[in-house]
This record gives sequence, C-alpha cells and structure tokens, in this order.
Amino acid sequence: MKSFNIPDFYKSPVISKVKEIQKKSDPRKKDFSPTLLDFGPVRFYIARHFGFCYGVENAIEISYKAIEENPDKRIFLLSQMIHNPDVNKDLLSRGVTFLMDTSGNQIIPFSALTKDDIVIIPAFGTTLKIEQELEAMGIQVHKYNTTCPFVDRVWKKAEKLGEDDYTIIIHGKHKHEETRATFSRSEKNAPSIIVMDIIESRVLGEFILGTISLDEFEKVFKGKYSDHFNPQIHLKRVGVINQTTMLATETQEISDYFKSIMIQKYGATELKNHFADTRDTLCYATNENQESTYGLLKNDADLAIVVGGYNSSNTSHIVELCEHKLPTYFISSEIEIESKNSINHYHFIRQERLTTENYLPKKSPIDIILTSGASCPDSVIDAVLQKILSFYPSSKNIQDVLTEI
Repeated sequence: MKSFNIPDFYKSPVISKVKEIQKKSDPRKKDFSPTLLDFGPVRFYIARHFGFCYGVENAIEISYKAIEENPDKRIFLLSQMIHNPDVNKDLLSRGVTFLMDTSGNQIIPFSALTKDDIVIIPAFGTTLKIEQELEAMGIQVHKYNTTCPFVDRVWKKAEKLGEDDYTIIIHGKHKHEETRATFSRSEKNAPSIIVMDIIESRVLGEFILGTISLDEFEKVFKGKYSDHFNPQIHLKRVGVINQTTMLATETQEISDYFKSIMIQKYGATELKNHFADTRDTLCYATNENQESTYGLLKNDADLAIVVGGYNSSNTSHIVELCEHKLPTYFISSEIEIESKNSINHYHFIRQERLTTENYLPKKSPIDIILTSGASCPDSVIDAVLQKILSFYPSSKNIQDVLTEI
C-alpha cells in the first residue's frame, strides 16, 4: 500500500513504534488482538489498528502540499479537512481558512473567492452542486481534492446501481458531510433515501411490505430522500451503500434486513431482481478499527480511553462499542485529563462535556484500553499515555517496555 509524507509532529516515539512492531509481526493484518504495554502499576492495551487511515494520510499529504506549493496565494478548505481538532488547528495556523462549517453553513461566501484562490476539498468529499459552482468561477477544485478513495468507491457503486435501475438506500447520518456528498451523487443516478440506523430501516421495510401508511413514512423520512422520489414506485429494486465511517456490522445488518424484506415480498427465486449485493462499499479502515476494538474488549480492563474529535463519526462508534462493556472516556487530547482523580470527557449522544472524579481505580495494576478514531494523530495518543504515566512515578521506563515487546 502507498506510503504518505506525513509531518513528523503527527508521529510519536511510543505509539508509532508500537505500530511498527505490530506491522512486522502481523503483515497480513490477520490478528486483531492488542499489544500490552506493561509499565508495572499501570498497563495499556493498545489496539491493533487505530489512528490515521489511508484516506486521512492522503488528505493530510495533499493539504500540506497545497500550502507548500502556493506560498503567495489564499488557501481555503471547504470545511474541516478531517474531524480532528489538532489537525484542523494546525492547518488554520498555516493560513488556511474554512469556507463552511461541518453542517454546510457558509462562513465566507463563494462570491468572495477569485479564480486564483486555492480551494481544498476535504476527505469527506463535497456535493456536485458546490463543485460545479466553484468550477464555474474558474477554481481548479480537483487539483487539491483530498476526497478519500474509499468514499469515491462508494460513489462509483452508486453510479452502477443507478445504471442497473436500483433505488439507492444510504446508511448514514443525513447531515454529515460525507453523506451529503454521497447523496448528491446517488440522487443524480437513481432515486435515493437515507436511513440512520436499523430502526429507521425497519420503518422503511414495513412500508415496503405495506404494513404502515405513507403518512408514517413521511414522519420518519421527510427531507431524507431525493426529489421526485415516489416510495410507492421506487422501492421495488434496492441496493444499500453507506457513509464509510458507520459501524460496518450495522451496515451489514441493514443490508441483510432489506434482503430479507425483498425475499418476504417477492420470494427467494426473485431476489436478484429486487436486491443488489453491495458489500464492497464497506471501508477497510473503519472495519479494521472496529474489529480491533472487539479484539480489545476480549481483555478484562478497568476502563477505556478513546481519543478523537468529538464530531468524528468513526470515533463515536468505537466509544459506543467500548461503553457496552466497561467505563469509557471519550477525550479529544491529554488536556482533558486534569489529574489522577479528574477527567473531562464527551457524551456523544447527549453532545455534552462531562467531568468524572476518581476515574482511575485505586488498585494495582490498573488495566487501561487505549485507542482512537481514524483521524487522530499518533502524537495525541502518545501524549495521553504519557500524561497517565506521569501519575505513577514508579512506572517502568518507556524504552524498556518497548524493548520487552
């Protein structure tokens, strides 16, 4: 796989070394068990896969290249390049300016741009409408396009589904940048509708089977389907694609559910005429990170710390998995760890910041699961690990622990 030129300050002496060791011992990525770093009074279970993925590294390389190649030009990002505050903060410090927020609200009007300006498309991609508007102004939107290749693969699948006369069901958060970008392309190719989860999928399935009314359908899906979408006509042939950062297991569950609905309505012998196999839209990195989380959870730990941007979809899903088993703290960086006795963390469902006292149990050793989302730099994970180690002065030397593994 291609290697990218990532600034050294995103790397770390501990976590990057652990990843290097993991890669050498498991080059085919078949083992999802974590690495144990035993410091004596505190032990860390480090996930097999976490942190920057292919798409994120690609986006970072292109963004810094844009800065380097255009020292005398104004450089804009459509919105956050990835959902990580440290990465976006560094880009802003280098003179990059955001044109929109993550919800698509304009911060700087496009009318303020000129054809000489540089506009970077973020890793999530953007809508066809925005691309066309910028191109009409003479801006070369594809020169520094950081759209993740795996997102682009989903778009190609949407195009193929449209060519084959399937209606497209998108598993995603309808306000998320990636889902908005995917929807803009899918609706060009075919009737399209967005489902948030298996609960909304079941509502759609019940409508397909004729057990709920059009009014009930509208209550759930108003604003989540394409223009001229007719649910009474356009749900006879369907295929499922996804926002790549959603839980892979949930996308598969949704796909299997609609497959069963079509068998129930049309019979198994007619399935191929009503349901498309779209398993290849799952992102390998999201899937690996989630499988690695399951690997982490096979160990008896006292707590989990998950690091990442609070608006990061893939990170929130890792938090969700961990919360089912043990106390889990979702933090953006080591700054949220105030002391050995107090930690600030984020409740992603309620979207509020909380403070928990005595989060570290009074026992020895303490076992901590440590992982992150796909947009979190190794350096941030490293800082979290070292902050916790600072509370235990009798801990083993870091280099000695790395030598042991």
